[in-house]
Amino acid sequence: NDEAGAIEKIKGYDIVMDGTKISLNGISTRVILKAGCDGINLNGIGAEYQYSEGFKEIGKIMVPGFGMTPGMTDAMVQAGSKLLDKIDTVRISHCAYRPIAYSPSIFETTSMEYDPEDPGRKVYENGEYKHVPPFARERLIPSPEPYGVTPQYIIPHAETRTAKQWLEKIGKEPRLIEVRGTWPQKNMRLIKALYEWGIMKNETFLCDGKEMKIMDVLGQYLYQKEVGHTTDFYGYCLHIQMLGERNGKKYEEVYYHTHPTSDGSVPGWEGLNAYIRNVGTPMGAGAILIAQGKCHGTGCVVPEEAFDCEDVFRICEVTGIKVHHTEREIPDYNY
Repeated sequence: NDEAGAIEKIKGYDIVMDGTKISLNGISTRVILKAGCDGINLNGIGAEYQYSEGFKEIGKIMVPGFGMTPGMTDAMVQAGSKLLDKIDTVRISHCAYRPIAYSPSIFETTSMEYDPEDPGRKVYENGEYKHVPPFARERLIPSPEPYGVTPQYIIPHAETRTAKQWLEKIGKEPRLIEVRGTWPQKNMRLIKALYEWGIMKNETFLCDGKEMKIMDVLGQYLYQKEVGHTTDFYGYCLHIQMLGERNGKKYEEVYYHTHPTSDGSVPGWEGLNAYIRNVGTPMGAGAILIAQGKCHGTGCVVPEEAFDCEDVFRICEVTGIKVHHTEREIPDYNY
């Protein structure tokens, strides 16, 4: 709550890496601006962009949303856009294998992404944004082992907005943009049951005469119990599919990534570290590139535009996070 104190603490730093939870990102971005720093954060949910002009006025850059997703996903979209003259479809998907409530901010993300009233759960289709409910448009997404093929659903992520903005800017606006995600299947079964029972609305109720919100109570319970801090295996897997044309022929471009296993065979990647390193490494790469002057523009800059994808991939590969690409010619866009 001490905004003035936070500003004083970070004044004098060149770059601020903001890992605060989604609900604080508007405030934390304002703090970075008032401190006169460059900035980068993990979520990019949208509250940051109201301060874009302020960052421009002081010649600083703020990159909202540069973890794995959004972040690395946006770099992959940039990479795919370079290979296609026209783009019809962009499907951004991810598996985030982490415990459901190892921190309060992680459970907040869980609650927000499947809140039935969340206005950001949209797809971009045929020139307009369309709001969809939780668990909409299930699609089976292939990923390397140990993830395999997983059912994934539309989620309220920033890429739906920023990829459209970037691709439109470079003259390659697609017909369809969908962003999907999933967590460990045990987690997904719980969230689906809570949704079907109306609990994801997080409505207020009385318990022993005290007003409470049901998801807040559940989050506190899971955070205090071992079941909220463990899962079978840990990590992250992105899958980006882009369909479009080059030289009059139709192609499918697919990007995905791999990383060291979480089984302890690679030091530093054991257990939850495998998930955390996936999330934090792209933000670290972005901070390095800002420090090196290898970023583009001032103000709040969308992730697709902020950095050259090759630079991001190169830095991440040093840590063990490797991006892979496949291409094939296709007869039509029904994929």
